[in-house]
Amino acid sequence: MDLHPLKLDELYKEANSSEWSFQSTKDIKPLNEIIGQDRAKQAVSFAMSIREKGYNIYAVGRNGLGKRTMVMRYLKNHHENKQERFDWCYIANFKNMRSPLALSLPIGKGQPFKTDIQDLMIKLVKSIPLAFENELYLSRVDKLKIELNSKQETEVNKIKIKAKKQNIELKLTQSGDYQFTALNGDKPHTEETFELLSEAEKNSFDEVITQLEGELRSLIRSLTEHEEKYSNKINELDIEITKAVLDKYFIDYEKKYTNQKDVIKYLEEMKDDIVKNLDLFTSESPQLTDSVNDVVEQKIPRRYQVNLLVANQKEHYPIIIEDNPHYHSLFGYIENSTFKGTVFTDFTLIQAGNLHKANGGVLLMDANKVLERPYVWDGIKRSLRTKSLNFSSLEREVTLTGTVSLDPEAIPLNVKIILFGDYQTYNLLQQYDPEFHELFQVMADFEDEMDRNINNEYKYAQFISSIVKDNQLLDCDQSAIKKIIEHSARKTGDQNKLSLHSAEIASLLREVNYWAQTEKANIISESHVLMALKSQELRASKIKDEILNNIKKEITLLDLEGYKVGQVNALSVMSTPNFSVGAPSRITATISFGEGEIIDIERDVELGGNIHSKGVMILTAFINSLFGKNKKVPLKTSLAFEQSYYGVDGDSASIAECCAILSSFSNIPLRQDIALTGSMNQFGYVQAIGGVNEKIEGFYNACHIKNTGRKHGVIIPKSNQHNLMLNEDVRQAVKNKQFFVYPVEHISEVIDMMMSESFEQKISCSNHLNDNLMAKIFSNIDEISKLSEVK
Repeated sequence: MDLHPLKLDELYKEANSSEWSFQSTKDIKPLNEIIGQDRAKQAVSFAMSIREKGYNIYAVGRNGLGKRTMVMRYLKNHHENKQERFDWCYIANFKNMRSPLALSLPIGKGQPFKTDIQDLMIKLVKSIPLAFENELYLSRVDKLKIELNSKQETEVNKIKIKAKKQNIELKLTQSGDYQFTALNGDKPHTEETFELLSEAEKNSFDEVITQLEGELRSLIRSLTEHEEKYSNKINELDIEITKAVLDKYFIDYEKKYTNQKDVIKYLEEMKDDIVKNLDLFTSESPQLTDSVNDVVEQKIPRRYQVNLLVANQKEHYPIIIEDNPHYHSLFGYIENSTFKGTVFTDFTLIQAGNLHKANGGVLLMDANKVLERPYVWDGIKRSLRTKSLNFSSLEREVTLTGTVSLDPEAIPLNVKIILFGDYQTYNLLQQYDPEFHELFQVMADFEDEMDRNINNEYKYAQFISSIVKDNQLLDCDQSAIKKIIEHSARKTGDQNKLSLHSAEIASLLREVNYWAQTEKANIISESHVLMALKSQELRASKIKDEILNNIKKEITLLDLEGYKVGQVNALSVMSTPNFSVGAPSRITATISFGEGEIIDIERDVELGGNIHSKGVMILTAFINSLFGKNKKVPLKTSLAFEQSYYGVDGDSASIAECCAILSSFSNIPLRQDIALTGSMNQFGYVQAIGGVNEKIEGFYNACHIKNTGRKHGVIIPKSNQHNLMLNEDVRQAVKNKQFFVYPVEHISEVIDMMMSESFEQKISCSNHLNDNLMAKIFSNIDEISKLSEVK
């Protein structure tokens, strides 16, 4: 077959704007969904439709593909609100205050319930004290008190009279104690008068007083029983009054929540607890239960408040984005407060996490951020596995202290979690975490690119229109849209693909808009797109300028004309995080006496990567298959990338290295006006490589800056032809027939091209090396073999 240079239209595929019916983005309906992600969309739809445990989603793909945007749009437009959702409250567990109860209410009922309980408490705080100031209550209390006092006075008077008859007086001391005193007539004996009494009289008084004191003690015990009965009657009265007040105010709420069994149970238990803790409503002294809340002024006891943890809305489907996932932000936490220097906590200080807020909906997080935070990943797995949310104190989990804290009732969890991450993280989790696949069974794989056809080009125009509208940018005319689509194809490195890296396209459009505004344009055109692309390259192309400057100053040695034995111009790509540039590299091969080995100098000095070393080994196998089938090749070949100091990897220099070796074997020089790039297999077939556009442009830039005035060209694998999206400078040189791109399929085509004298002639090729070349090489090998035998 004949080898021809590629035509101009084969070097660059223009957008098919002739089929477009619009003139600018103003005429295009914006796209409401992410294009080209049907596979990921189907995965998300599948996972969201299954309610069973474990069908959570890991969205995998490069950053900037619009993973989160696509998922958000899908959830907002396609979610089916089938999952049960509730408002969640924490309320007091009156049987055990350390274990608050979780109360579920229908959507939208949480805040009204909290307000109802607060209103009820405000009424009780005012009404209960007033009930104990009622005349009826006070009269009943006075009646009981009079009865008690009458009994006390009657019994005490009996002892007084009995004592009086025996010249003994019973009186009440200042300290409140009863005391018997011997009388001297109507007056108590003094110490002097009592000493004047006879011993018999003294003993008589002592005996009587001892007897009376015994009777008094019995009386006091009897009076204590009377006081206890009185106290019980007062307590019964208080309970009666309190229940009357409670029944009056509770009845309306019990009717309102008659269908809510848990609420009715809570109200019944609350009534019983209020009766037991009546002093919280009647005591004037400040209580800890009255502090640290907005309702301090209303003096509502904290144990009767409602902690509304999550309040949902019927029309609002919970979609929570957690940008900073740490333990407390996800699982909530229990605050502490102080009262008169004492640290305390209770159920009103429980704070919800984003898992509570997303319950019944979806929670979106970045996988790497989740894995970076301590205890977060284990907590997520535990919650998904048990389908519940526990308020376990992180401090208790990581320390050995036995600090007393709350143990709230767990809340049932029904949530879909979507993690966004890369392939490496996904593979590591699959390999090292046995629970990962069980809990995240659906992978949403986001594409980097999509097919380029007329239909998808129009969708891409819609995508551009949506970015313009969302960011309030100037509209793009048809030429600008065309250039952006072509730039997108170049970013993929394929004429027939379009990049789905939406973040890069959006960033480019913002820069284009800036340049259009700088020129005070009313619409974005192709020239503004070119200005933005040139500006982007200028900011990142320092490495390109350094490479070309070294070539111009001949610091980097490069021959671009003539012929050289064992020397060839190969092409490589040098990259920074945001820029790639092609550069020519001189490869040389020398031979000496040996046993057929090929020495890869880059590998021996540990500057060659594994893939490059593999390429050299394949090349060695190819050379030996040609010349070493019958006997050893008596040559040692040394291969080197000249002036390479930072390492070499990849196998794209294989055909160039092969040409250099065959040139050294045959002593036939190689053309220096042509550069080579391409991998090869053990049978000599040329294989595709990466960075073909950058490599061709890099060689063109080197030729341009050296200004040789000659024609130049590049040989590439034919399988890379569809990757060509060359820049305007190279295409113009091709148009002027100053630069050529040749596609090849076999190394024989490369050898014929590199060792021929005419550059533009059609070359007749086959999948075998030229017979004259082979004869020359075998002749040289035979001569060297004879010399080796003589020595």
